[in-house]
Amino acid sequence: MTTPIYTPLSDAAAALRNDGYALLQPQDVAALAGVPLAALNDLVPSWDTLELDNYLKDGGRYRRRRHSCFVQDGRHLTQTAHRAHWQPLEYNALHGGMHRLFEPVLPATVTQAAWPALITAIGQVCSQARNSNEPWYVEAHQFRIDTTDGIGRPTPEGAHRDGVDFVAVLLIAREGIKGGETRVFEADGPNGKRFTMTAPWTLLLLDDATVIHESTPIQPLAVHGHRDTLVLTWRAGAFQGEGTSP
Repeated sequence: MTTPIYTPLSDAAAALRNDGYALLQPQDVAALAGVPLAALNDLVPSWDTLELDNYLKDGGRYRRRRHSCFVQDGRHLTQTAHRAHWQPLEYNALHGGMHRLFEPVLPATVTQAAWPALITAIGQVCSQARNSNEPWYVEAHQFRIDTTDGIGRPTPEGAHRDGVDFVAVLLIAREGIKGGETRVFEADGPNGKRFTMTAPWTLLLLDDATVIHESTPIQPLAVHGHRDTLVLTWRAGAFQGEGTSP
């Protein structure tokens, strides 16, 4: 298991701009959001309520999720009407071109103070990296990858970009598994990093234009092994599928 090398919180925007990614340790994520870790942990039980992803083209039943959309303007976050998730085939060869309508993030989750605090704080780092104050179109995905049927695949589409401006992957939990190594590669170069996120609320923040990413499959070490993540994306101009290029 490769140990992560963390980015100092003060360097997060510069690392995102210059290196294409930043990796923050949990206490810095809480500091960035301006809430105690305990407030972030109050969100965790909602991962036990996720619904089965019925769109997996590999026939698997290892992924549960919820999905909701928001518009961020500075520190103000507004939830939009519920909408389908859509990606073009060029970014997701496995599931692109499909309008996938998932169950929304529960209101009891969205209304906790830590939820908008976390999303808007990370979004402001993205704005600093881009040197822009324009609104962001944000998609939030709660994921649970389990090992009930053996192998669970966090990224069944393989190494990919998401077709947005920035992507955040927050580890929520690892229970009774091995694997799940995170890999980040230059989109147009030879360099890459690989590490395993193990501490809850570790944050990987990615510039989607300059890097590609994936997580390796997980295998069970115990009954009901699973890996929970919160994946957030920020896109300027519009949500994907609304006629605006990233």
